[in-house]
Amino acid sequence: MLFPIRPAVAAAAAFAAMMSTVGSANAQPAPLPPPVMHHVKYTVFTEVPVPEAQIYYRNVDPPNWAEYSHNSYKFSPKTWAALGPDQMWTLDVMLADPDQWAMVTATSFYTPEPANFHCVLAVDGVVVKTDAGPKGALCSIRPW
Repeated sequence: MLFPIRPAVAAAAAFAAMMSTVGSANAQPAPLPPPVMHHVKYTVFTEVPVPEAQIYYRNVDPPNWAEYSHNSYKFSPKTWAALGPDQMWTLDVMLADPDQWAMVTATSFYTPEPANFHCVLAVDGVVVKTDAGPKGALCSIRPW
């Protein structure tokens, strides 16, 4: 008995197509391009001399909200600086998502009189936030 060739050829073609689909399922997608980094500049100063101001800032993008909220100080280093009207503290950092993570805050517990703190937050050369307060200032553009 002779079998028709067409069904056998069709079955072989279907099997080959199925195997090529299986092989492509294992192919790795192309890696994502790195995020666009933004230049962030923090500036802090006071209207009267402050010998020891505490400044917290964000210099890296946390990987996600959970990591940040688990230990926010890991992503918000602190430094001490002498500040005054002619003694500004500045820091330039690169962040992928400054709308979410750019932040600088300054205060001091050692000033007998209000020091009138000021902060300025600039992203890619544009001032996006300023703040001032007698005992401290916070500059951030995050929505939360």
